[in-house]
Amino acid sequence: MDHQDFTYKTPQLLPDLDTYRSEAPSNIALVKYWGKYGEQLPKNASISYTLKNCKTQTEVILKKRIEADDQFHYEVFLDRELKSSFKPKIDKFLKRIEVYVPFLKSFQFEIHTKNTFPHSSGIASSASGMAALAKCFVVMQASVQPELTETFQAQKASFLARLGSGSACRSTGGKLVVWGKHKDIEGSSGFYGIDYPYEVHNNFRNFRDSILLIDEGEKQVSSSLGHDLMHGHPFAEQRFEQADSNLTKLKPILAQGNFDEFFALVESEALSLHAMMMTSSPYFILMQPNTLQVINKIWEFRKSEEVPVGFTLDAGANVHILYPESSETKVRVFIEDHLLQFCQGEKVIHDQIQF
Repeated sequence: MDHQDFTYKTPQLLPDLDTYRSEAPSNIALVKYWGKYGEQLPKNASISYTLKNCKTQTEVILKKRIEADDQFHYEVFLDRELKSSFKPKIDKFLKRIEVYVPFLKSFQFEIHTKNTFPHSSGIASSASGMAALAKCFVVMQASVQPELTETFQAQKASFLARLGSGSACRSTGGKLVVWGKHKDIEGSSGFYGIDYPYEVHNNFRNFRDSILLIDEGEKQVSSSLGHDLMHGHPFAEQRFEQADSNLTKLKPILAQGNFDEFFALVESEALSLHAMMMTSSPYFILMQPNTLQVINKIWEFRKSEEVPVGFTLDAGANVHILYPESSETKVRVFIEDHLLQFCQGEKVIHDQIQF
């Protein structure tokens, strides 16, 4: 499948005036994507766990049919409040996907969205947000084309979501999702995410993700700008090679269930991601002092208690603590007793992986 397969070929078919709903979870990457080319295509493949409770719920209300022109006529609301500041990013998204959902220009519509987690705090709110919106548009298309297969709908939702936010293509469905063409992952594509097609040991199926909210504020540097700074970065090519190599190394680890090797690779990926930020031009740091305090505490706890637990980071200050269900009691006590003091307002989100 490529981009031409997702073009909307029956412009005379318009969905009914109605409310179209969908939701999409956040995801947390194990092997990170940082750097893109063309129209939202990744410079390296990535793989992510899909979270169960951190999600975006969206509905698109087609209010009135109008004569199509060169604009999109809509308003966007977050938690029932008008959010005009979202429109520039959504405008850019809608223009990118116009050929795939041209029927949108024939309506006045409203977008209503809400998150179950803090917006723009390093928990991939743009990923779940764009994924949920893309899924709504595919639901509209399916309402007038019931012959569309579930597989096609899933691929198109992921394809569209990517054009809004790269990592959003890993939030439209699946449990362990791969995005980006990779020589060792059959069926992998830069155009959309796919379910990881190989064996996953039970050790990695009942995983938990406790997200320590180190800083709930808006990030000082957006992910989009960070990706752009990989152009001309002195270590960019080595980083892309490292990520693809790590995905190859992850395959036997996932199959064999080795916790030590898993956490060594995942933590290295997280730190490599932030190293790219700190060595770009201009350079920037998204980690906070308390991020480092938490990381060191996790390392000390893992070594002293011999508990399988580790961390990863997204493009932000918050720390995702990953651990199997069998470690949950000990890790939750550890978080309460030793880590909450480093969280803004002592806030933590306890989530789990969808498997």
